[in-house]
Amino acid sequence: MKRVTMLAALVGLLLPAAGWAEDPAPLVLEAKIPLGAVAGRIDHFAFDPDRQLLFVAELGNDSVGIVDLKERKVLHRITGLSEPQGVAYHPATTTLYVANAGDGSLRLYQAPAFTLLGTIALGADADNIRLDPWRNRIIVGYGKGGLAVIDPASRRKIADMPLAGHPESFQFDETGSRIFVNVPDAPQIVALDAVSGRPVSILENAGASANFAMAVDADAHRVVIAFRNPARLVVFATATGTREASLETCRDADDVFVDARRRRLYVSCGEGVIDVLAQTSSGYERIARIPTVAGARTSLFVPANDRLYLGVRATAAEPAAIWVFRPGP
Repeated sequence: MKRVTMLAALVGLLLPAAGWAEDPAPLVLEAKIPLGAVAGRIDHFAFDPDRQLLFVAELGNDSVGIVDLKERKVLHRITGLSEPQGVAYHPATTTLYVANAGDGSLRLYQAPAFTLLGTIALGADADNIRLDPWRNRIIVGYGKGGLAVIDPASRRKIADMPLAGHPESFQFDETGSRIFVNVPDAPQIVALDAVSGRPVSILENAGASANFAMAVDADAHRVVIAFRNPARLVVFATATGTREASLETCRDADDVFVDARRRRLYVSCGEGVIDVLAQTSSGYERIARIPTVAGARTSLFVPANDRLYLGVRATAAEPAAIWVFRPGP
């Protein structure tokens, strides 16, 4: 028996040297792109696929950083903003939209020089922005409860969709016919008709609160909600609104994304980790917890680049940067 134990230990020592290795990590830090002298909180991102630009809402710095992903450097910075939270890039008109929480404005900038085109006054706390490719509209969450509908051709607000409280993350379902909206102040998750703006249904949060992050898994026909209190992911069927799964996740979640190719979810959390979850027959299970930096909670997964970009605010130990993660097989 002693001889067998010694042999097993010897094999364990020799396997790595012989080329045997552990399975690769599902998310690998590939690069850190410095943002320069940027102070304070970093909020949401947008992406220009044609020029490979990442737009970074530098909320605490009252600026938007424009990062060249090919050169891995800051190309330009828009300054003089008022707590920018949401950003979106409309390729057809080469226009960058920036929602400002401080003065409630939506500011429009024309690429490639990013000169100011105009400002649309929305009201307090202009926040998340989404493109509506089905109807060629821009949707912006703002105020004590509303989604503003913007026409990119006339650059005017053309409609409002009222809500019971301030909207956080909102996403279109896989058909584009409904908009799921996190309204943590209510607290509720409401599904709106994307054309009329009228509520279609309200999903049951079952006592959980602080629902900020959201993603839609189009292939699985699911909407995934990240709650902060308690720290859980709850999965609903988009067609019926029925709860399909619930599992623990990292604390202070601010973004969740679907990696359709690998059937995974990435959850970026302010506690200083990214949770990686794999789809199972019954829902999802966590397969890795990737350490990052406390406060680094906003991110963007770009399937076309097959990369996850994480915003890391400046600390005594780390400069402000975009961390680039490459998904494993």
